[in-house]
Amino acid sequence: MMKQKYLLLIFLLFSLIAKAQVTEKEDALKTRPSDTIDGWKKGGTFAFTLSQVALKNWAAGGLNSLAFNGIINTFASLKHKNSRWGNSLDIGYGLIHQGNKHAPYQKSDDRIEINSIYGRKASKCWYYATLLNFKTQFAPGYNYPNDSVIISNFLAPAYLIGAIGMDFKPSSKFGCFIAPATGKIIIVNNTALANAGDFGVTPAVLDTAGNVITPGKKTKLEFGGYVRVSLRIDLMKNINLTSKADFFSNYLKNPQNIVINWENLVSMKINKYISATLALQMIYDDQVMIKDDNDGRIGPRTQFKELFGVGFSYNI
Repeated sequence: MMKQKYLLLIFLLFSLIAKAQVTEKEDALKTRPSDTIDGWKKGGTFAFTLSQVALKNWAAGGLNSLAFNGIINTFASLKHKNSRWGNSLDIGYGLIHQGNKHAPYQKSDDRIEINSIYGRKASKCWYYATLLNFKTQFAPGYNYPNDSVIISNFLAPAYLIGAIGMDFKPSSKFGCFIAPATGKIIIVNNTALANAGDFGVTPAVLDTAGNVITPGKKTKLEFGGYVRVSLRIDLMKNINLTSKADFFSNYLKNPQNIVINWENLVSMKINKYISATLALQMIYDDQVMIKDDNDGRIGPRTQFKELFGVGFSYNI
């Protein structure tokens, strides 16, 4: 709970800063014709980074390494009279290879997220809205250096969220979707992981010899409240920030344990095709059990991921 509080405090500070930036540019945002003209708006960023280290007879020591990472961040939104329809696709995948040529490649990033929200205008900045969100990954994940036991895979887990609520949209840069009625489906389409009860699904029933009597459930339905905040701004010339944060409370079990997923992507354009990208992600989910590297205890923990790279980039 303390870690959740720290995450909420960090996000609150971030929101205040973002709100200040939106307020400072409020007049400019209101006068931008792109917010009032009907039609499609499309855009996004594609980035690919590659790094390599080769050593031979190197007295200081070290490991040969090869790493690459790709990011696709796109959006398409439609405004027609009193209706808005926003869609986004976020994809990331990366591999790293260290040591000799027989060492396995390990994942450094793996995610797929599709988001769609449709709204009808209720007042100046508020919309009656419905949201659909889907998240999963591409490939199997392992608890390295052990690469024989899968701990995650495509659709294991996957999260599908359907929500009805209100969307606050003062501009094309900022949005806050609030849904007191939200259905969430957790999918674990892997027999071994489902039997173990990973990611919150009901585990298998075993006999005294460890044989499966009743297989574990591969899906779990939750019902609760959901809030999604998104921000897309230019921090300065050629530096863009895309940030989004999801909060979900399951009314049916431990509603005080809020699931938090906060993602940030900073794109820094160097020239037409070369840029630097910084991706930061923080997750807290009390249903995901993680082994502590220090004492070996297993329990829910704050997850953090950071990716930085310089390489090819193209803005749509």
